[in-house]
Amino acid sequence: MSSNQGSPPIPQSSDGLFRKPRDPSVAPRHYRRVRSLPDVCPKEPPGEAGALCDGPSVVADQHRWTVYNSKVNLPAALNDPRLAKRESDFFTKTWGLDFTETEVMPSFYLPNISREHFSSYLQETAQREKIHERCKNICLNKDDLAVPTITNNHDKARAELEQVPKIFMKPEFVLNDPATFNAVLPWSHFSVAGGKNSRDVASSRLLQEKLSHYLDVVEVSIARQISLRSEAFFHAMSSQHELQDRLRETSDAVAKLRARTAAIDRVMCRGPLQALRDTLTRNNCIKLHNKLKLMAAVHQTQPTVQLLLSTSEFVGALELIATTKEVLQQELQGIHSFRHLGSQLCEMERLIDKMMVADFSTYTQSDLSRAFEEDAQVLEKVPQQPAASGKDRLQSLVFGLLRQRKLDFLDIYSEEMIRAAKNIVRQCVMKSVSQISEIDADTVKFHEQMRLMTFHQWFDLLLDIFEHFILFLKRIKATLSVIRNVVLEVLDSSQRSRLADANHSDGRTNEEEEEAESGGPALHSGEAELAYLTHEGLFISDALNEAEQRSNAAAHAQLRAQTHTETCGSDSASVTTESSSSREHNSNTTSSLPIGGAAAIEDVMPSDLELSRVASNVQELLYTASDVSHDRCVKVLMTRAKDGSLERLSASEFVCLSQAVESFVRDTEELCGRRSMSLRGALQSQANRFVQRFHEERKTKLSLLLDNERWKQAEVPAEFQDLVDSIADGRIMLPERRHTGSEDRKPGEFLCVDAQKYAVVGTVLLLIRMFLEYCQCVNDIPSITTDILTRLADLLKHFNSRSCQLVLGAGALQVVGLKTITTRNLALASRCLQLVVHYIPVIRAHFETRLQPRQYSILRHLDHITKDYNDHIAEISAKLVAIMDSMFEKALSKYEVKAPMPSACLRNVCKQMAKMHEAINELLPEEQTQMLFLRINASFKLHLKRQLARLGVGNDGGPQYGLVMVDVAFYSENVQALRSLEHLDLNMPEIWEQKR
Repeated sequence: MSSNQGSPPIPQSSDGLFRKPRDPSVAPRHYRRVRSLPDVCPKEPPGEAGALCDGPSVVADQHRWTVYNSKVNLPAALNDPRLAKRESDFFTKTWGLDFTETEVMPSFYLPNISREHFSSYLQETAQREKIHERCKNICLNKDDLAVPTITNNHDKARAELEQVPKIFMKPEFVLNDPATFNAVLPWSHFSVAGGKNSRDVASSRLLQEKLSHYLDVVEVSIARQISLRSEAFFHAMSSQHELQDRLRETSDAVAKLRARTAAIDRVMCRGPLQALRDTLTRNNCIKLHNKLKLMAAVHQTQPTVQLLLSTSEFVGALELIATTKEVLQQELQGIHSFRHLGSQLCEMERLIDKMMVADFSTYTQSDLSRAFEEDAQVLEKVPQQPAASGKDRLQSLVFGLLRQRKLDFLDIYSEEMIRAAKNIVRQCVMKSVSQISEIDADTVKFHEQMRLMTFHQWFDLLLDIFEHFILFLKRIKATLSVIRNVVLEVLDSSQRSRLADANHSDGRTNEEEEEAESGGPALHSGEAELAYLTHEGLFISDALNEAEQRSNAAAHAQLRAQTHTETCGSDSASVTTESSSSREHNSNTTSSLPIGGAAAIEDVMPSDLELSRVASNVQELLYTASDVSHDRCVKVLMTRAKDGSLERLSASEFVCLSQAVESFVRDTEELCGRRSMSLRGALQSQANRFVQRFHEERKTKLSLLLDNERWKQAEVPAEFQDLVDSIADGRIMLPERRHTGSEDRKPGEFLCVDAQKYAVVGTVLLLIRMFLEYCQCVNDIPSITTDILTRLADLLKHFNSRSCQLVLGAGALQVVGLKTITTRNLALASRCLQLVVHYIPVIRAHFETRLQPRQYSILRHLDHITKDYNDHIAEISAKLVAIMDSMFEKALSKYEVKAPMPSACLRNVCKQMAKMHEAINELLPEEQTQMLFLRINASFKLHLKRQLARLGVGNDGGPQYGLVMVDVAFYSENVQALRSLEHLDLNMPEIWEQKR
């Protein structure tokens, strides 16, 4: 064979190396991956190789290294010296530096296949696999060619087959594969320069002879195998001839059987079949007679419908029209004389729809506009039909509207309801105005009439409107209850009829199954066979039609039963029945219909989903009635509040208004089962304005009281002491005024609270009454709790800040005209602040019981106010200490240790401390007085210690030390002689500096 001149160099081994081009003139090419060649000619005779040229031999020299085996390292050939990194591979060199290897994510569209997916297949093929394994053990696989089983008794044949290379025996041996082709024909041993030398010719001839030898060996082996199995081939041929003989015998037997069957048909079947034809003809005549009677009944439909409409029997007329239409479409379809009857019935049905809508609108107007003096909640008599009962009339209309799928009839009721609500307000206002002589209804507009009323007149009008709306809602609830019961009755009837159809269908199916099991004649199969066998007669095709209709009806009933079980099973538990007359009417009407009439009504009626939606709309309409009533009351409230008259109400009047509104809201909520927020929102808006005015009035009053306060101790009237006592008893409210008892008691000097005496100013007494008024508002109007608490916190902050400005900031000197802020003023202010701090927890507990848990965060304002008050009290104490501290600094700066003793300086200090004690002793408790004087004593010791250090007097027992101790003893005696300071530990040795 000659080598291909145009092909690239072929790799020699599998170590990743390439061979250099043999001809330098040939341009360098890219080399492919090396693949190793199999040993196609392993036993080349060495004698023939010597006769070839000096070039490398494909057979003899394949393992000897020659110059043609020189190679270049693959990484060295692929490395690009221009790259900074040497780890770049072939792809970056070929496709650029931007190419990077990334991990391929698994596809989201392919499932994750596991062994469980093949479990069913493995179970099905397990038996066949066992048979296959047994056969494989008997006859070994053709791929297992290491020891060929066909040459067990022929050693020579085995040796010849072993000469054939294994690559030819592999199942995947295909010459189209380049690797296989190159392995079988090693082109790398031939010259690629384009010439043919003697060495290449010899190599190709030798390779051709080897391949021919392999072919001969294989052919001989195949012939031996065929000879061994020749008996099986002859046996197969003889079996084929025997099979043909048996088929010929079978064909003759079938021909004889057909001949016998034809004779039986001629002798035994034609007579009975003629009898069946006569029976079928008779049945067809009976059907024709029935159809004629049905046509006569349909012909009387129009006069009967007109008679029913004359008595307003809409439901009966609609049922008759529906039944007639169904008969025309099914039983009498194609009758020429009835071709216009269907359109006439449709026109009459549309006319009945309009009549029912008009009657329902008339009934609604009569029901909602009747006088409230009537006790009946449902309209008893219809104006147009005095003999008819209003409840029965309403039930008939609702059933007819549902029957015609006029499910928007509730919108008519809603519109009339809104119109009636407006008329209620107008009639109540006209009635009230007619009783007030001061208002001229002819000249004053409608809205102005309510503003001209006094509060009590307007409040009576509001109560009258509330009362009328409660009666209005009761009537609406009774009427809607009747409508809802009719809807639920229809829903229950529909579900029960479907359940009965399903049970009937199941029973009939069971009977058919029993007949089929017992070998009895199946109805539809027998009739179909009869229609097939008899080709004569006018109504023969009816047998097939009836069979199809019955099978379809059974399947349809079973499907409806499944649908009923799945979709409507949950609704049946909530259905309630009230009207027995409606139930009897429905059952009587259904039973009086011809065959298929009940099914027609069921098909015409709305679905269960639509009926459930209508029932929920009825309940929503009741909610709408409550909302409409509240909205009309809101307009009355806003008309009165337009000029701000509601904001100017007193607390008691506003409480009465709030309680009346809350009572009306509770009644409507209990009646309708829903909380309407419009009236509550309007009241809340007015309450916020009322609270704003309420708070501004008291804040202004408190500011005026503080601006006129002279910060002197005030007497406590008996009524304020009773007020404080009621708070201590847990009654956080303003007590009722009592005209006897409190006037005879004399006012007290102190306010007694929890066994403590508080010296207070008059402003604080009024402040206590103010925050009780705030608490009383919360008791009367719970909806304004958060707003009132915020305003009360603002009031307490205002008192704290303003009192700080007037006392600590000395603002009272300019506002009131005080000459100076004395220590008594400071102590009195501190005691007043302490009283307010005492009542802040009481206020907090009172409001906490009236707040929701999510509103507790607003109570933190009181905690901040308590901290501000305590800081203010601490500042006043610090101010008292600072006053004495400045006096000590001024007096002790002139102190000298010399006779006579006690010194004049210490006498002055003791005098000032006695004045301080006299000013605050009656105002502050004993514990606070002691703590205050301990701080004053510490300040005195500090200044005396500094002065002694400045004079150089030490604790050395000298004369000066003795004089100082005389003054200290004088100071201690004077201080401890003051009331409540007898056991005060002054710790005077601290005046001496400690020696280090």
